[in-house]
Amino acid sequence: MTAALLRLRLLAGANWRERAVAALGAALATGIAGYVSTLVAGQHAALLLAAPIGASAVILFAVPSSPLGQPWPVIGGTIVSVACSIFAAQTLGHGALAAAVAVGLSIVAMSVLRCLHPPGGGCALLAVVGSPELLAKGYWFALVPGGLNALLLVLVGYVFHRYSGHSYPHRPVPVPADPRILAEDIDAALAEAHETFDISPEDLAALLEAAERHAIARRKQAKRR
Repeated sequence: MTAALLRLRLLAGANWRERAVAALGAALATGIAGYVSTLVAGQHAALLLAAPIGASAVILFAVPSSPLGQPWPVIGGTIVSVACSIFAAQTLGHGALAAAVAVGLSIVAMSVLRCLHPPGGGCALLAVVGSPELLAKGYWFALVPGGLNALLLVLVGYVFHRYSGHSYPHRPVPVPADPRILAEDIDAALAEAHETFDISPEDLAALLEAAERHAIARRKQAKRR
């Protein structure tokens, strides 16, 4: 009963060992990114980026198979969102309207550029809530320390996951040559659900194929008893 309750608190496929490994990787990557950003851009800029980069680290290390945590979403989403923040602050100032426009614009921009990354919503507020000195850096701030931090995070993730047992960048497990569930079946089911799930269609197809194989084996074993 206790084990079942503990499993309910985790995402599908997760366990406490994986969470410990993720915590180690996220701490290591955030520390390296923060240290380098402090050297390059100063303490104030590094502290401002700590919140969204910390959120990126959670995705990259705790859910490395997530389409939202792959290299391009992490790097591109961070740069684009900070740029949207600078644009909104320069155009509308530092009020609630600027914050709303920055976040909304960042979602549209990340979607168009196929780099949707949830912590981008935090990056989109940096210039709006930041100091005049930060805003004076202009769009360069989106690259340094914004893009630099994201790049460091991805590089640490790439090296770390070589030893953690995960593939990063994530590569879906190939489905059988003659799958029982076709890609169009997955697309139709997703369209019917009217929801967006944090898993690629390829990973979903592979999981369903594997689950069906396990179900068939379980039924065969039950018949032998």
